[in-house]
Amino acid sequence: MNKPVANLSAAPTRRQALVVGATLAGSSLLVGCSLPDVLSYGSRVEPGAFGPFLKFDPDGTVTVLSKHIEFGQGNHAGLAAIAAEELDADWTKVKVEQAPANAKLYGNAMMGGTQGTGGSSAISDSWMKMRKAGAAARAMFVQAAAAKWSVPAAEITVENGLVRHAGSGRSLGFGELVADAAKVTPPEAPTLKNPSAFTLVGTDRVRRKDSAAKSNGTARFTQDVRLPDMLTAMVAHPPRFGAKVASFDAAAARKVPGVVDVFQIPSGVAVVASSTWAAKTGRDALKVTWDESKAETRSSATLAQQFRDYAAGKAAAPAKTEWKAFDAKGDAAQAAGGTAAVDVTYDFPYLAHATMEPMNCVAMVGKGPPRLVYGAQGQTLDQINVARAATALPGSVEIETLFAGGSFGRRSNFQSDFVVECVQIAKKVGKGRPVKLVWTREDDMRAGYYRPLVHHAVRVTVDKDGFPATWRHRIVTQSIMKGAPPGAPTAEIDFTAVEGSMGSPYLKATPVVDGQLLTPDAGVPVLWWRSVGATHTAYVMEHTIDQLARKAGKDPVAYRRALYQKAGAKRHLAVLDLAAEKAGWTAPPPAGWTRGVAVHESFGSVVAQVAEVRLENGAPKVGRVVTAIDCGIAISPNQIAAQMEGGTCYGLSAALFGAVTLTDGVVDQVNFDSYRVLRNSEAPTVETYIVPSAAPPSGVGEPGTPVIGPAVANALLAISGQPVLSQPFVKA
Repeated sequence: MNKPVANLSAAPTRRQALVVGATLAGSSLLVGCSLPDVLSYGSRVEPGAFGPFLKFDPDGTVTVLSKHIEFGQGNHAGLAAIAAEELDADWTKVKVEQAPANAKLYGNAMMGGTQGTGGSSAISDSWMKMRKAGAAARAMFVQAAAAKWSVPAAEITVENGLVRHAGSGRSLGFGELVADAAKVTPPEAPTLKNPSAFTLVGTDRVRRKDSAAKSNGTARFTQDVRLPDMLTAMVAHPPRFGAKVASFDAAAARKVPGVVDVFQIPSGVAVVASSTWAAKTGRDALKVTWDESKAETRSSATLAQQFRDYAAGKAAAPAKTEWKAFDAKGDAAQAAGGTAAVDVTYDFPYLAHATMEPMNCVAMVGKGPPRLVYGAQGQTLDQINVARAATALPGSVEIETLFAGGSFGRRSNFQSDFVVECVQIAKKVGKGRPVKLVWTREDDMRAGYYRPLVHHAVRVTVDKDGFPATWRHRIVTQSIMKGAPPGAPTAEIDFTAVEGSMGSPYLKATPVVDGQLLTPDAGVPVLWWRSVGATHTAYVMEHTIDQLARKAGKDPVAYRRALYQKAGAKRHLAVLDLAAEKAGWTAPPPAGWTRGVAVHESFGSVVAQVAEVRLENGAPKVGRVVTAIDCGIAISPNQIAAQMEGGTCYGLSAALFGAVTLTDGVVDQVNFDSYRVLRNSEAPTVETYIVPSAAPPSGVGEPGTPVIGPAVANALLAISGQPVLSQPFVKA
């Protein structure tokens, strides 16, 4: 891996600004509060002498409070490094704690001011906040030392947690000076370092702070929570989405040793017991009759065919739904005429988030303010929904955020589904008694949320040089944003469905574009899934481009270069050139292997990948993957590489095997035996190279996911000459 030194613009995307802004505005109406009320109420936690992000102990330990959950992406180390850099702290004495739920102190500007982690925004949103926090604290220590030693502040230096005055030879550590420094008024506009002077950020010293705890078992996850008198609950959910409880017989369940109570909640029937095993055994003994009069009973194959019919004009748009234009320019009739060089359709299935740790939560309700302990991804959103369920004010809801075993978007949704379930059960139990709700993997696989089913239809004509002259694009998918609560502001088009197609440099380079989106309803709950719209748009755009390059008889890299130059996409061109160079694109691949390339921008970062692929028993085998990323200033080169590796494997797993199917409305997959994921032996070798940049940091957690699928598909196109028009590649 080469040494990263760069990153890009941290401006919020339209989707990031919309997602939680819309959520919060809508949800707050449900509990009788306005958006400003929710964002200003906060909790009873007040910032300390050094602000809301830093604490200092007498032994010299520096504690960085992270407002973003750590669920495997490594942001705690990056956030701590940013503050430690400006503070000139001893990195070995820096630790990280999770901040409490308080939107006033810990809001995410890229998520509408709510506190939450998503959209690959943790580092980019906190970049200036953590820099200023570190720089301000440093200035306070300098001022305190200057006053203590009666010397000019300009003569004081700070290095590795030690405050020095060279002229007198005196020095003190942060711990020895903390009492004096805490009395200094923090500067409103502290002086920040020039990035060229960074000694920690951008180096291999920025390693994860949670590795040891997660390796030795001392890290605390929700399932590790043990509280006095705590009960455990499980919920029987309906087999079809939209079904409700008609009646239930709990006689057998109540006979199970350890079962304390059985009762109905809005989402099903809860079994409360003294242990997880008792709760599960009791739930298994339940007899529930479901009212499926309003349930989704269509199969996924039926839904997919309906989506295809809408795109082909064989069926009119359903009631209360209409086509919405994106990137439209030129004569739409022209885009529908002429001889198409490429006229294809693409199909993408529902996908499960498949987190290693299923959903869980601990709640205490009925004695004082509602208190929750769990891996909270969207603290403010959860506060609002919990307040509604517990009849409380959002700001009074206390949340202790723990580590979580992955999310990929699952742990934050408009309804706060599993969190609200836990609160409803704890409210029924009452008296503030702790209740731990446990979902099994089967629960989450069959009763959770999914990446939407998607259909694309693309028709492209070309000019005399083989480059796009007209581009007609139809996207049919469920809308994630339609799940926003009543009263939430709406946009003209659901950006989560078109991001990655809309604004593409390929469309900018095409004279005539007719892009349209249709979002029909279906009863299957859908949600953002790692890289959201890019999960399918990157594939469609990049695989279409390779087909066009092939039709034109041009090299895929050279073809892209020409389009990027035409569109003024300098960053795309830079990552493409870097990936092609490091992969040895112009040299023959190893014997038996073929290369494919793909480039995509998401969450402010641009990623290019070259994948080496061969067929083994008719199935794709991916060997070496060369990745180039422009993500602005690289806070932690190693962590960026780790995210590219993890994102690549996650995206490859979905492209090769991922599919959630429904038969008559019932999800077919129940666990990893039927929802196939990538195995260690199937993981490729991923090399990561970072484009040097002085721009602010941008996203890293998600941009590595959407590129690998089309890179592999383009290698398969080179092998067979036939496009791969549906996922997964390996059919069950």
